[in-house]
Amino acid sequence: MTAAPTMAAQDSTRRELMAGVLQKQGAAIALVLMVAVAWLLFPRFGSLDNLRDIALQSSFLAIIALGMTFVIITGGIDLSVGSVYALGGVLAAYGSQWGFLVALLLPLAVCGLIGLINGLLVAKTGMAPFIVTLASLLFARGLLLAITSEGATTYKIPEGEAFVELGRGTLFGFGYPVFIAVALCLVGGLVLRRTRFGQSVFATGGSEQSAKLMGLPVARTKVTVYVMSGVLSGLAGALTAAYLQSGVTVIGVGLELDAISVVVIGGTLLTGGMGTILGTVIGVGIRTVIQNVINQIGTLDSNYQSVVSGAFLLVVVVLQRSLARTTARR
Repeated sequence: MTAAPTMAAQDSTRRELMAGVLQKQGAAIALVLMVAVAWLLFPRFGSLDNLRDIALQSSFLAIIALGMTFVIITGGIDLSVGSVYALGGVLAAYGSQWGFLVALLLPLAVCGLIGLINGLLVAKTGMAPFIVTLASLLFARGLLLAITSEGATTYKIPEGEAFVELGRGTLFGFGYPVFIAVALCLVGGLVLRRTRFGQSVFATGGSEQSAKLMGLPVARTKVTVYVMSGVLSGLAGALTAAYLQSGVTVIGVGLELDAISVVVIGGTLLTGGMGTILGTVIGVGIRTVIQNVINQIGTLDSNYQSVVSGAFLLVVVVLQRSLARTTARR
């Protein structure tokens, strides 16, 4: 009489365990499968040169997505990162005429200030992050155009400048931006998981009212994550300018959507309260592998990258909601 209920309970437990594994490790499993298939189908995919290219392409987005991860975990969103990224590149190229420190610190200061304004408006006035950061997107892009005379002026970084080495230098064959991105993600992961600030980030996104009742600095946490997002976007822009040896005005359009998508694909909930830096890194890897495979095929238009990425994101969001319901029944 008890065998059937027991077997049903065991099946239910297995499904719940499987749902938990997929929710936490699904993106990693997908990345491994994609890399394995690409390695088998495209001989050049596994070459050292191609792997170096993938790592370098991933590094700039990973730095931006790192800041976006913190923002989204708090329940916010930052639509300004694409324009701030482009502004950071132009400011770095402009500042390079006064040396390495100005080229690096100018974009960090200006982009960090934009993040600070975003954070203050969101935390202190209760304005919707979507509206605040959309306004910052327009402001940053407008400031970029003003600095470059509507895009007519492109600031160049002279060959041989120390700042160029920051973007084009290599160690063990891999570009410096790769090591910078890895170091930042490692620090970000430790901060998120091992510090009181990280606990405040999760608590703010999980239940802001409860976090306030617990005495956590909710407003300060929000301001900090938006400043982080601005500074990291500016840094990514500066590294890109160093790599390209110029401040390109047309980059970063739509990059905010790429950053949001890789964070969500990596398992961070758009509603906040849950997420990991490792998941975001995996999300960046998935996007870059998709892009690389499309380039390997050669006959497909580059726009298919957006189609595939969009479809993949939709599937991930649907699975997240389904798995979250399954896990909640435990």
